Amino acid sequence: MVKVGVLGLGTMGSTHLDAYGKIDNAQVVAVCDIKEDVLAGKNKNEGNIEGQAQGGFDLNAPGLKKFTDGMQMINDPDIDVIDICLPTPEHLRYALASLEAGKHTFMEKPLARTNEDTKQLVDAAAKAKGMNMCALCMRFWPQWAWLKQQVEKQTYGKVLGATFRRVASHPGYSFYFSGDDSGGAALDLHIHDTDFIKYLFGMPKAVVSHGYSKETTAVDHLTTQYVYDDIPMVTAEGGWAMTKGFGFKMQYTVNFEKATASFDIALPEPLTVSEVGKDPVTVKCEPEMGYYHELKYFLNCVETGNKPDTASFADAAESVKIVLAEVQSVRTGQPVTLD
Repeated sequence: MVKVGVLGLGTMGSTHLDAYGKIDNAQVVAVCDIKEDVLAGKNKNEGNIEGQAQGGFDLNAPGLKKFTDGMQMINDPDIDVIDICLPTPEHLRYALASLEAGKHTFMEKPLARTNEDTKQLVDAAAKAKGMNMCALCMRFWPQWAWLKQQVEKQTYGKVLGATFRRVASHPGYSFYFSGDDSGGAALDLHIHDTDFIKYLFGMPKAVVSHGYSKETTAVDHLTTQYVYDDIPMVTAEGGWAMTKGFGFKMQYTVNFEKATASFDIALPEPLTVSEVGKDPVTVKCEPEMGYYHELKYFLNCVETGNKPDTASFADAAESVKIVLAEVQSVRTGQPVTLD
């Protein structure tokens, strides 16, 4: 069994606790939050996707260690994995401490708030004794993992165009109202699609973005064209600037030479493929969300000693770099090239 300590019990911390309860080789032995009522299970956060933060984990289970000081939990010798689900400005400090303590370190996205901070984390991760991985959950979302396979195998030919969309109303929590802390929707929400686009097609040559601020001083809604030599059109829209009650939309449409794949999380059968001369068909995928699959993958890497290459700190740092270039493009009104 892999002994896990979860640091931060907000929406994602609670979601991770639920996922660990379904993983056979996971044993949550400790939790940490600065709020006593949260540790007692009296104050719970809600997610924006059905299935997030269900509160199924018993925070009053016998033997569960509870901390209000994250550094104390990191230094507990009985914990193998530190799962960091803290606000973005806290990522650097606690991840460095976890890596230096020799813990296996799993951390929520984005990796950090700035490119300078991501470089520190990548450098520390390269020297660390323990495994480390960033929660790039769309790489593990079943219908998105399916898409990755089809692109790599060219099942339906080459990709001609790919469009991703992830929009919602504002989460409403205090951290998310600070553009300086959260990075706005660009860095906190839209980064999911930016990262997956990079995962599918590699680093774009440039980005051309348009957007605006509404809920914060940062970019809260944007669209981006990702420039590639071999793919005519790759775009993504992301934001949390929609009117309260709008809900959450997570979609993609990818047009291949011989078929079109369409995903919409709101549909009972979210993934459909339309091929020339055939009726559209639904694609059945595994039922669990990406959070479960990414955590299961990481714990298996910890047990086997295999490096978790699917979502490394270096991968996550590159995705932050692209998003910050998108923000620069919004601010300047100009394309931004990427090395």
